[in-house]
Amino acid sequence: MNPIDRNTGVAHVPQWRRRTFFGLGLLLTAAISLPAVSRAHGDDGDRDGQRGTHWVGTWTASPQAPEPPIILATPGQFDNQTIRQIVHISVGGSRMRVRLSNEYGRTPLVVGSAHIARQLAGNGATIMPGTDRALTFGGRTGVTIPAGAPVLSDPVELDAPALSNLAISIHLPNPTTVGTFHSLGVQTTYVSSQGDFTAASTLPTASTTTSWFFLSGVTVATRRPPAAIVALGDSITDGYASTVDANRRWPNLLAARLQATPRFRQVAVMDQGISGNRTLHDLIGPNALARFDRDVLVAPGAKWVVLLEGINNIGIPGTFGLSQEVVSADDIIFGYRQLIDRAHEQGLKIYGGTLTPFENTTIPGYYTPAGEVKRQAVNQWIRTSGAFDAVIDFDKAIRDPAHPTRMLPLYDSGDHLHPNDAGYYAMANFIDLGLFDSD
Repeated sequence: MNPIDRNTGVAHVPQWRRRTFFGLGLLLTAAISLPAVSRAHGDDGDRDGQRGTHWVGTWTASPQAPEPPIILATPGQFDNQTIRQIVHISVGGSRMRVRLSNEYGRTPLVVGSAHIARQLAGNGATIMPGTDRALTFGGRTGVTIPAGAPVLSDPVELDAPALSNLAISIHLPNPTTVGTFHSLGVQTTYVSSQGDFTAASTLPTASTTTSWFFLSGVTVATRRPPAAIVALGDSITDGYASTVDANRRWPNLLAARLQATPRFRQVAVMDQGISGNRTLHDLIGPNALARFDRDVLVAPGAKWVVLLEGINNIGIPGTFGLSQEVVSADDIIFGYRQLIDRAHEQGLKIYGGTLTPFENTTIPGYYTPAGEVKRQAVNQWIRTSGAFDAVIDFDKAIRDPAHPTRMLPLYDSGDHLHPNDAGYYAMANFIDLGLFDSD
């Protein structure tokens, strides 16, 4: 295992593994993967015996392959163990489904059993009494997921209020190499000693990590027309440097604002951030142009997209020595136009988030004066082109008025690229909720 510097978040990777990985200003972030149902309405019809039921994504984590420069903390393999993963949903419901993923696996993934429950508040790997439900897949208690595929559970009855935490437990009975995961969970995942503990009220924990494994979505049933926001981005959307287990990523905080306003309580938020992600090139997760269909266009109930991705296009080539992947402001804008056109083709509104300050970031090679010129040019285009349906000026929300090329110290996590909890609050509070009024 390669050591990770606790101060910088940089994983020191041998040269043959593409150099060092840093806590990247848009370090490990998201790509989701939700059920391939009707994007426009999320309507499941009467196929599950509930005519008129719609499905909406309430939580997501975009799947990734664990490839350089990503270094798994612990573990890289499971063997007859249970993984209990905690997820924070946006809208609540009484009927839900879970989406598991083997999308980057090279061999079939055997899941012996899977359960869902509500987490007992403040008790880590302990579930709330009376809430445990076994998941089935086409009526089967276990499932073998083909290489490259996701799988969707059967609907299960479970009352879960908005903004609550669910505990999803899966048992992997065979030696299983991690092929699909989401690197930056900012949430504690609990790994058991050997055995199937999916139904246990408290998991006998052998180790913990802050990634999610083989889990990419939760959907809830609704009788109302579904309405969801997809936050597509990098580590700033994924919540890098926010407090672990506190759910202070800006999409979480936006969901809390929506729930506090009665007319928006039906609006779900799906976080499809992947730390280190870029719009035009692969390295950490598939690029945004490649994952847009999977993570946005077929996301159940999606109506709006908030796009905040591009700073890694500017900074990553310098950090990793990828001179062949240096891009211009026009290249970044080209990628945005593609995403805008594809969103509009499917009837979604797409809002452009301005790129936030990064001057003097502590990530080696990431910031340059030339890169700042590109950021300013991209932001000018976002603000003035009229190409997006609306603009969310995240740059203005967290920059230092006295030094606009830098983040306000109050909002700085310390690396001068990623916000802290206060910065994520400022971003969420800057968003006009009126952008999400249903037509």
